[in-house]
Amino acid sequence: MTTRERIKEGTGLALRAALAVTFAWACFHKIADPRDFALQVATYQILPLPLVNLQAIVLPWVELFAALLLALGLFTRPAALVTCGMNVMFIAAISMALAAHLHLQCGCFASSSAGEEMNAWLIVRDALLLLAGAYLTAAAPGRLSLDRVLEKRRRDGKTR
Repeated sequence: MTTRERIKEGTGLALRAALAVTFAWACFHKIADPRDFALQVATYQILPLPLVNLQAIVLPWVELFAALLLALGLFTRPAALVTCGMNVMFIAAISMALAAHLHLQCGCFASSSAGEEMNAWLIVRDALLLLAGAYLTAAAPGRLSLDRVLEKRRRDGKTR
């Protein structure tokens, strides 16, 4: 394996781990207290009220499922693409809230009482996470992934 391949492999593994940890960390308080998260979603004043509860219940589980898939390296590209979609949604929501001069707690990693005050750095953070997801969507599965193991098994099965 060349140095360039090692760097590419290490970058993919590090980004996979970073996204997995980030999205797992982000979902736990939302799953534990969906009512509080629904109130946070409602304060953004973007979704119609009938969709707020659905968003508050479904989103954390999507975050957790994507995090687990990334941690395992299973369906890495689709999982990374899902994180890209979520980050685009988060960037749009934060941008709209900032443009409307809403004074909100982010709600990303903590309850409304302990959340981070809304600011432009959140957009930068989410843009970096978006870039990480885009890299993983475009990159081939790394050696330390179930995707690669399954791919190898399929190839070996076809040659026999």
